[in-house]
Amino acid sequence: MIIIADGGSTKTNWCLLNNENKKIYFNTEGYNPYFVSKEYVIESLKKNLPDDLEFEKITEVNFYGAGVHNDEKIAILEEALSTVFTKSEIFVGHDLLAAARALLGNQAGFAAILGTGTNTCIYDGEGVEYQIDSAAYILGDEGSGCYIGKKLLTDYLRGYMPKNVRDTFWNTYKLTPDDIQENVYSKPLANRFCASFSKFVYDNTDNIEYTHNLVKSSFTDFFKNLVSHYPNYQDYEFNCIGSVAYNFRNVLEEVANEYGMKMGIIIRSPIDNLVKYHIENKSK
Repeated sequence: MIIIADGGSTKTNWCLLNNENKKIYFNTEGYNPYFVSKEYVIESLKKNLPDDLEFEKITEVNFYGAGVHNDEKIAILEEALSTVFTKSEIFVGHDLLAAARALLGNQAGFAAILGTGTNTCIYDGEGVEYQIDSAAYILGDEGSGCYIGKKLLTDYLRGYMPKNVRDTFWNTYKLTPDDIQENVYSKPLANRFCASFSKFVYDNTDNIEYTHNLVKSSFTDFFKNLVSHYPNYQDYEFNCIGSVAYNFRNVLEEVANEYGMKMGIIIRSPIDNLVKYHIENKSK
């Protein structure tokens, strides 16, 4: 039996694939090694993995994760997974590779992630050929749920948010400016906190124009600062994975068209396509 896992900063989607290719799905929280330690991952996995998981029969764990940018970060997850899955061969890869494999299989093209964070690349059909660094949630991550959430919170703190939206925001969260500052600057996982407000933007019916413009400006920054800097980017279709891309796909297509890029595949989660990829490439 093998496991394929797609881990974002907020949530990890897991699939256990038995010897007959029967799929069993389950979820845990996300494990971005920039924000969580090896010990945290081990404790969380032991607490949240299914009780009936037959660890001794799992021969292979393929974990694709956000924040897996270098050997040090890979080692955090490899060591944590090896501690929990003691009988398994462990592979830890970047979530961008997962996105590319899920969106494009063995075909070359452009692949992106718009979820809690942002990522983009040119994929050559086997691996990531060229990538512009997203610069993470403090310096970059344009277009992401965190970026949209930060824009919303900034408007709230500065008094730029329309009154009817502000009233709904207060009634929904009861957050004072001090509460927001504390969550962003003093508590852990500020990226998840900011990204959580993208749901408020999606659900808003008080002022559609305001939230549409907020999301559009976020996607415009994404194309301006990341996508349009790829050589000959307009020659590629725009393929993307993530809840933000999926939920706001109409606005995303609007901005992509303005930048002369044709829309390709937009899916919420890569896990089903990623499992398909591993089944098809078992013998390769």
